[in-house]
Amino acid sequence: MRRTSSRFVGVLAVLVAIAGACSSDRGDDPAAAGDAPDSGEADGGDGGDGAAGDTFGTLDSPCGEGDATAGGDQGVTDDQVVIGYGDDAGYPQSPGLSHETSHAIEAMIDWCNEQGGINGREIVGNYYDAAITNVVNAMTQACGEVFMLVGEAWAFDSGQEETRVGCGLPAVPTYAVSPAFANGPMAFQPVPNPADMVVATAAADLAELHPDEVKKAAIMYGNFAATKDTREKVLQSFPDFGFEFIGCDQEYNIAGEPDWKPFAQKLKDCGVELVYYIGQAYPNLQNLLDDAAQIGFEPVWLADSNNYLQSFADWNVGGNGDNVYVRMNFAPFESAEEGSATQTYVDIVEAHDGDISQLGQQATSAFLLWATAASRCDELSRDCVVDELSKITSWDGGGLHPEANPGENLPPECQLVVKLDGTEWVQVAPEEPGEFTCDPDGVVELSGPVVDQAELDENRISTVYLP
Repeated sequence: MRRTSSRFVGVLAVLVAIAGACSSDRGDDPAAAGDAPDSGEADGGDGGDGAAGDTFGTLDSPCGEGDATAGGDQGVTDDQVVIGYGDDAGYPQSPGLSHETSHAIEAMIDWCNEQGGINGREIVGNYYDAAITNVVNAMTQACGEVFMLVGEAWAFDSGQEETRVGCGLPAVPTYAVSPAFANGPMAFQPVPNPADMVVATAAADLAELHPDEVKKAAIMYGNFAATKDTREKVLQSFPDFGFEFIGCDQEYNIAGEPDWKPFAQKLKDCGVELVYYIGQAYPNLQNLLDDAAQIGFEPVWLADSNNYLQSFADWNVGGNGDNVYVRMNFAPFESAEEGSATQTYVDIVEAHDGDISQLGQQATSAFLLWATAASRCDELSRDCVVDELSKITSWDGGGLHPEANPGENLPPECQLVVKLDGTEWVQVAPEEPGEFTCDPDGVVELSGPVVDQAELDENRISTVYLP
């Protein structure tokens, strides 16, 4: 297995083998994927504080003056373009859920408008709170009001997909969860998470850090489609890197449990030494960690990047989270350098009085991806933007994350691992802050029920809701 570490200052040359072996057409034009790759990356730039005219990390700003005409689609005039965004902040069991993504989009809209918008067209953002269970209403409203969705972060995206496809609304989301949306038509993720592939590079790093513990692993997941699908992906991919799941997986109520000690006791009785937790830090994981500590259960905990939050670190004053590891595709805030894309994101959002998070970085990359494609359209229409998005086969958000291929829905092959240490996050793999472990074998092709749900065509596009 070839494994390298690389610091992401500009564009990395990865995914060549994957892109050559598994291409897909993500646009309406079958010839679109044959166009020359175009990342839209700049040669350099210091990023500054996000003032008008600045670059964003290594990316030339896609925003500025111009005289593009409207293509006649909903939400576009010669003076304005209306985009939709949103989160699940109104979900009662986890107030503020994913709100950092909306803070990022709001800040980036202002940042872009200060420079002249999209070819001189002012960007107007419509916010929609899906609150997880209200996602169909949010999508229905967006379908009648906006040009495109940009940076939305809706966990229950399986519930919205039939409505989105039915009204022909393109999306550049922060993330995708359900198989139908992850490979959906007219949908482009800045860091793809397709149904038929998973990035498990960090699994090899965890196996090196804890070679014995990974052989006694179990998964905790919520009674929710998104977490169940992630469990299936982990079970199919992580054994390739030394993980052995011993048949003691635990399903919890996604709305929370009155007492987490029975779950922790069951895992302890099974002899589990590593728990892959799928879900949100607040309140579920925090309560689970507290209850596990009460019964003396202290395994290695592995979680996904949505748990990389300063609020989670601030909670850990008692040290019950000191054995929590998080795998990530984004550069950590702790290693951000002046002028880097990560620091530029922080500066722009904090200047807007917003909160930052890894998902906020991801939303920022989504906005920049959309703006880059939209700025290339002399006549701004959905068809043009979708076509331009399908041509962007090399994308790192100006250095926010490793290179991915949104145009062909191929994920990055690079990850890093951070760990809670008191109230701080510390990068542990690779040891050098800001570096990533890159491995083409870290991208695992999947089969089985999760992929089957997507009903993929020959171009790896979901046909579930297509007419």
